[in-house]
Amino acid sequence: MSSASTPSPPGPRAAATARGRPPKLDQARTVEAALALLDEVGLDALTMRRLAEAMDVRAGALYRYFATKHELLTAMAEVLLADCLDRPLSSPDWSERLAELARRMRTALLGRRDGARVYAGTHSTGSHTLGFADTLVGVLREAGFSSADAARAALTLVHFTIGHTLEEQAACQVAGDGPADPEGLRAAVTPDRHPHLAAALPVFTSTDFTAHFEFGLALLVGGLRATGPAATSSGPGATSSGPGATSSGTGG
Repeated sequence: MSSASTPSPPGPRAAATARGRPPKLDQARTVEAALALLDEVGLDALTMRRLAEAMDVRAGALYRYFATKHELLTAMAEVLLADCLDRPLSSPDWSERLAELARRMRTALLGRRDGARVYAGTHSTGSHTLGFADTLVGVLREAGFSSADAARAALTLVHFTIGHTLEEQAACQVAGDGPADPEGLRAAVTPDRHPHLAAALPVFTSTDFTAHFEFGLALLVGGLRATGPAATSSGPGATSSGPGATSSGTGG
């Protein structure tokens, strides 16, 4: 046998180019291309036809993998959470772990144009989505919340994060002549007619979305701490009335 090494066959992309055909279409490549197109044109302009054009395939070919645009969005939403559990949580305290998971989700949604709109309303059963949800519920159950209360608390945290990020991305979205401008609100609010809004106007017109998010997150997590198992079990006369009370007979 000759000692000369056999040349490696060309990779899929090179081989496809040599034959004048695009690389083989599959689900993963379709989702990757859809996310790239999303960043380029936004969700409203992301259509199956436009995606097919970007991938240099017939539009009908995409429907072999995704029967509807909603199915495609669900697959895209699954990928959005891919890095949320790429490293261990940094704190042993359950409330800090909960907050960290919410921050990771917000960061993931902000990582793509219209990321929150893509994610909202999807119900992926992929490994990234289920893994994130399981970790979130697990943090709460390990803190002593019943299974039912842990689920509701997790839903509340996720809904807050999605809703906040939806508003954040909408406020930063270029529309008309430029990004959303708070000057319209400043002009509409007058101290004589809206004294309370006028007093709080610097916050309403602030674009420090991280500060807004952290305030709301602190309220949610603080509320869970105040009414959770540890609080209800140690508070005066607390038995089974508070959220998370293990004597309520739900889960645990």
